[in-house]
Amino acid sequence: MQVKIIVFLLFVSLFSCSNTQATDSNIGNSQVKVYFSPHGGCTDAIVDALAKAKSEVLVQAYSFTSAPIAKALVDAHKRGILVQVILDKSQRREKYTSADFVAHAGIPTYIDAEHAIAHNKIMIIDKETVVTGSFNFTKAAEEKNAENLLILKSKELAAQYADNWRKHQKHSENYEGR
Repeated sequence: MQVKIIVFLLFVSLFSCSNTQATDSNIGNSQVKVYFSPHGGCTDAIVDALAKAKSEVLVQAYSFTSAPIAKALVDAHKRGILVQVILDKSQRREKYTSADFVAHAGIPTYIDAEHAIAHNKIMIIDKETVVTGSFNFTKAAEEKNAENLLILKSKELAAQYADNWRKHQKHSENYEGR
């Protein structure tokens, strides 16, 4: 029930904010940061969250072409953080995907081809932070599209997202890159 209340309050806070800068809120026991694009700092917020990762980053992405986000994932991997990525099947054939970059860096990368579209856009960081929203991990999402990004600090919510991530990972295929 608490998660439903948090989600409802998040939607209320999304629609009550009109600027493109980050908005900080506390909802229940959760810290929430809200960002909007274009040019609202979504990419920088994700890169910053990844730079602070201490143990684990789980990623699900539909479209993934952002060089700064890909680099931040590889940097986390190089620091010894467990990083794993699940991508939509479209990333196998996209010309400018970051799937090859992260896979070639040694990050376990998977393709979720079980669904018509694997449309998730999430990161779970250190089992306590959830990055989610409509924001695709792309340059266009930051510079051209009207999208939103939420960064939520909640172990309860992170556990639910991690459980869902693992369900998708079980039916996903290993991706070694092209």
